[in-house]
Amino acid sequence: MAVRLGCIDIGSNTTRLLVADRDGSRLLWIHQERAFTRIGQELLERGVLGPEKIAEVVAVVTDQLASARRVGASAVRAVATAAIRTAVNGAELAEAVTAATGLTVEVLSGEEEARLAFVGVARTLDDPPAGELAVVDVGGGSSELVVGTPPDQVRWWASVPLGSAALTHAWLRSDPPTWPQLDAARGEIRSELDKLEVPPARMAVAVGGSATSLARLTGPILDGVTLERALALLAAEPASSIAPRFAIDPVRARLLPAGLLVLAGAATAFGMGLHIGRGGIREGVLLEAFRE
Repeated sequence: MAVRLGCIDIGSNTTRLLVADRDGSRLLWIHQERAFTRIGQELLERGVLGPEKIAEVVAVVTDQLASARRVGASAVRAVATAAIRTAVNGAELAEAVTAATGLTVEVLSGEEEARLAFVGVARTLDDPPAGELAVVDVGGGSSELVVGTPPDQVRWWASVPLGSAALTHAWLRSDPPTWPQLDAARGEIRSELDKLEVPPARMAVAVGGSATSLARLTGPILDGVTLERALALLAAEPASSIAPRFAIDPVRARLLPAGLLVLAGAATAFGMGLHIGRGGIREGVLLEAFRE
C-alpha cells in the first residue's frame, strides 16, 4: 500500500495543507487546503502574536490535521516560516499547536526555507533545465531567492525581508495603491535586491501565492511586459473588483501589487522572465520525507 503523507505550512499570510502520495520519484497531489491566518499582519500591527491569533492558528492547524487524516495521511509534518521565526513569542504559538495536535512544529531557518523551496520546485518541473535553475518564493514576511542544480544541489541562496504583507503594510496603504506608493515600494525592493550578487541561471521559476494568483492576470510567464501590464491593472482597480474578476481570494488580491513588485525585482535580478511553478516548501518537505 502506498504511503500517503501530509505537510502543514504555517506561513506569514496563510496556513496551508498538502497531502500527497509518491509516484516514483515524483509527487501525486491528493488534497490541498488554505486558510488566510495573516500572522504577519498581526505582528506588524501589534508586535507580538495575541492569544486570539494563536487560538485561530491552532484551530486551523487542528482542522487541517483532521482533513489530512480523513484522506488517509499516515503522518503529517508541520513547518513554520518567517513570521514565526521572527516573532518574539513565536515559540508560544508552536507550543500551543503541539499541545492541541501533538504535531511538532519545525521552525525553518531562512536557509532551510530556501533549500526546501528549491527542492519542491526542481523536483516538480516537467522539464527541468540542464544547467542552473533559479527560484523565487515570495511569502508574506520574506522572500527567498535560490540558484542551484536540479534536483537538490543549492549553490546560492538569500532570504530578504521583502514579503507581500510587510510591503503592503509599509508602503501600499491605499486600495488601489497610488503610483507614488508603488514607486516607493519598488525603490525599497531594489535597495534590498541590489545588495545581492545573484549567480547566472538557465531558467527561473516563481512560486508562492502571489505568483500563482498573478498567473490569472498574466498567463504562465512573468516578464517585464506582462508584469507592467498587470501592475497597471492593479493600480487602476481596488482589490474588491480584482478578486471576483480573476477568481482570486480578496485577501490575496489586496496583497498582489506588493507580491508583483517583488517578483518583478526578482526577474530583474535573475535577468530573465519567471515561469510559474507548482512546487514549493510543502512539496520539498514531502519529497524529502518520502526518501527517509
